[in-house]
Amino acid sequence: MSAYVLSTDAALDLEDIWEYIATDSVDAADRLVGDPFDALEALARTPGMGHKRQDLTAYSVLFWPVGSYLVIYRAERVPGEVVAVTHGSRDIPAFLHQRTL
Repeated sequence: MSAYVLSTDAALDLEDIWEYIATDSVDAADRLVGDPFDALEALARTPGMGHKRQDLTAYSVLFWPVGSYLVIYRAERVPGEVVAVTHGSRDIPAFLHQRTL
């Protein structure tokens, strides 16, 4: 993908992550949320990074780990669409079931 867009849900995910971390440290929250944005720039340069996880979802999305988080995105769209950013320890099938993908 030559660029990417954040879905509304993905933007809210990043905001929620920032707010959660910022309760302890605004600087740490800024650094942590900066990592997924750096990852999105890498995805824009190198489409198709990550892997499918058919054991987690039948949706046509790719998963790319960034630290403790997963960036979940659609590479087949132009521009690529990030549909979620979530902690890797979550119940991913249940999390994605709540989303309209």
